[in-house]
Amino acid sequence: MTAPFRTLIAPLIAISLLAGCQTPPDNGITQIATIDSLLVGVYDGHVSLHQLRTYGDFGIGTFEGLDGEMLLLDGRFYQVRSDGKVYRPALSVKTPFACVTSFVPDCRDTLQGPLDLDGLEAKIDKRVPQPNQFCAFIVRGDFNHVKTRSVPAQKKPYPPLAEVTKTQPVFEIPKVRGTLIGFRAPALVKGVNVPGYHLHFLADDLSSGGHVLAFELAQGTLEADTLHDWLRIYLPTASKAFGSADLSQDRSTELRSVEKGR
Repeated sequence: MTAPFRTLIAPLIAISLLAGCQTPPDNGITQIATIDSLLVGVYDGHVSLHQLRTYGDFGIGTFEGLDGEMLLLDGRFYQVRSDGKVYRPALSVKTPFACVTSFVPDCRDTLQGPLDLDGLEAKIDKRVPQPNQFCAFIVRGDFNHVKTRSVPAQKKPYPPLAEVTKTQPVFEIPKVRGTLIGFRAPALVKGVNVPGYHLHFLADDLSSGGHVLAFELAQGTLEADTLHDWLRIYLPTASKAFGSADLSQDRSTELRSVEKGR
């Protein structure tokens, strides 16, 4: 490890209270920088994908210069650029923001649609009712449609993320089989991560993907990894941009606009 980590300890429930769930091995979440630093335009990469992969086989984020949406699924990185196409990035590429874990599912459900984003969130909230608990999840299935976006690569001086997303490319993907991956994060990480739900999509044929704005699932399966007893955060203190960024403001409104596409 070439740079120090700062650690936020979030003690969570050590046993599963859900019927049909088994307690997985201890695992946690590793995060690069903070969501607020991304919102204010700190897009320089801090950690290579090669190093990031050592902290987990599952996750989401973005790439140096805000060059598209990141998915880490089954140990493989995917990059959905602003043309809507899926690429396999080099492991030397760096990230300014990402959140990864070693995915160990302890719950599995069959999903019968039609099911939209609100419906999926309600099902996960019912299955994992502890509001202060992280939940990583994968939904694999057949979708009637998926609406995604991907941010275009930026040049310095970097604009705030809310400005970038005003002109973001949005993609309407009809009748597709694919995978949703994401996290539900507790409110206690406000300013650090995205409280609530943050999802990315990848088509099985690697034809499309991106940050999820909406979808309708016809049928599929849900796997959830519900127990995370620590959150480790890499603070890029050597970065002048990060060191001088104003992270004192409440940026909840900006974040909602960026995440929901409105």
